Amino acid sequence: MGTAYSGAAVIGQSGGPTNVINHSLIGAVLEASKYPKLITDFYGAIHGVEGILKENFINLRAESLDNLEVISHTPSSALRSVRKKPNKEECKVIFDNFRKHGVRYFFYIGGNDSAETAHIINDFAKKAQYEFHAFHIPKTIDNDLQETDHCPGYGSAARFVAMAFMGANLDNRSIPGIYIGVVMGRHAGFLTAASVLGKKYPDDGPHLVYCPENVFDPEKFVAGVEKVYKKYGRCVIAVSEGVHDKSGQPVIQALKKEVETDSHGNVQLSGTGALGDALSSLIKNNLKVSRVRSDTFGYLQRCFPTIISEVDAVEARTVGEEAVKAAVSGHYEGSVAIRRVSNKPYAVDYEIVELKKVARHTVVMPKEFFEGDSQVSDKFVEYALPLVGELPDIGRLHDISILKGKAR
Repeated sequence: MGTAYSGAAVIGQSGGPTNVINHSLIGAVLEASKYPKLITDFYGAIHGVEGILKENFINLRAESLDNLEVISHTPSSALRSVRKKPNKEECKVIFDNFRKHGVRYFFYIGGNDSAETAHIINDFAKKAQYEFHAFHIPKTIDNDLQETDHCPGYGSAARFVAMAFMGANLDNRSIPGIYIGVVMGRHAGFLTAASVLGKKYPDDGPHLVYCPENVFDPEKFVAGVEKVYKKYGRCVIAVSEGVHDKSGQPVIQALKKEVETDSHGNVQLSGTGALGDALSSLIKNNLKVSRVRSDTFGYLQRCFPTIISEVDAVEARTVGEEAVKAAVSGHYEGSVAIRRVSNKPYAVDYEIVELKKVARHTVVMPKEFFEGDSQVSDKFVEYALPLVGELPDIGRLHDISILKGKAR
């Protein structure tokens, strides 16, 4: 801890947008307004680090309080986002631009790459003996950051997934068949696992859940589907886009001859229905089931209006506030971590952790959150349910039959 110096602040948003990322943005902006002598100006970087490199800043203090509140409840990134991970040379340019504009505070909302970016820029400030405060504000629907119990953005995306599977299950019960829902998650299955949170009746789907933490075996998959279909006359399946075989190869790569790759050379998992189509074909080719359907949830999971967890919204705003509080209190750098204090009643606390503990690394679901390779445990449900909030109640007719052929 040191002395908080007077100067401007810059905030940016990075990575995939979420339903509550603007709560973090506005939480930071409004908290900073309480310290006008320390944070003299507050600038927003358009498109994150790209905007900083181009000195593309807007004045957030010029916005009205009413407009800021409306924005806080609006999904997606108000400052627009970026997928860019700057190298050290670019981070040096970013630092130079900060110094040029008298910036003493930098807040970056994003995942582990954003934490690393803030860490590198802060190192340049230290070497230059420039008083600077760099803070990472956590955000990711993947829920895969180290140090924190969970990540802002996850609760709302998980709520969408839970409700989507509630609807898919009702549809599938009405017109039976096999349904596959492909959910985001390259390495961590937290979002896919949330598909079980809306289950109420013993025969509710999803009946099978496949996450990247477990090896995906096509033969066991087909056998599992067949077993469920024989039992219920239908089967609902949740699959992470990042499921892989025992060699670590993505399943989509094994089942499809041609796959798309992104700018980094990684197999393209999001934005394509290839995995759902391939798994549907696998079932059709091995089982005598005519009705097999699949959906790829894709970007719908991130910013669907109205499907927002109240807990997620409150915590997203709070991590923005806590980052500012830490900065003006003299912390030079850090990331805001959420600590779960209790589950019943649900309560959390907040802690500032070192940037280097969050940078670069990610986490996956622990073993105790699974039962076998295609089921989610009660421990996961206990962990995740408070984050998504109360879900809609689902009712059923009692199906009380009358005697056949008996006229009045």
